[in-house]
Amino acid sequence: MFGSKKTTPESHNINSTASNGATNSLVSGTTVDGNIEATSDIRIDGSLIGNLNCDGKVIVGPQGSIKGEVYCQNAVIEGRFEGKIKVIDSLLVKETAIITGEVDTENLTVQSGASFNVTCSTEPNKVKQMSPEAKAV
Repeated sequence: MFGSKKTTPESHNINSTASNGATNSLVSGTTVDGNIEATSDIRIDGSLIGNLNCDGKVIVGPQGSIKGEVYCQNAVIEGRFEGKIKVIDSLLVKETAIITGEVDTENLTVQSGASFNVTCSTEPNKVKQMSPEAKAV
C-alpha cells in the first residue's frame, strides 16, 4: 500500500507518456526491476535494475543507480551506473558518479573526481545511425 518500500522479484515493463515537457521521476527508496520506456525526460533517484529507453534526457541523481542498458538523447550521471549506455548527443559524468561498463556517445564530459571505468566510443554519428531494433536495448 502507500508508503511501502516492498519490492517484488517480478519483472515489469513500464511505459511512460508524460506530456507538456514533464519529467518522469523514480524517487529515492523505490526500486524497479524491469524495463522502462519514456517519451520524455526521466530522473532516477531510486534504483533501476533493467533497461531504459528514453527519447529525452536521463538524469541519475547522486543517490540513484541503474544496472542495465540505457539508450537516450542526453544523460547526466551523478550516482551509480553499471552496464551499457548509448547517448545520441551528450553525456555528462559528474564528480560524484561511479560508472562501470560500456559507453557510446558523441560528446563526453567527465568531471574530476568521477569514477569512470569503461570502454568508451565517442565516434561522431555512431549512435545516431543505430537501427530501431538496436535502439530497444
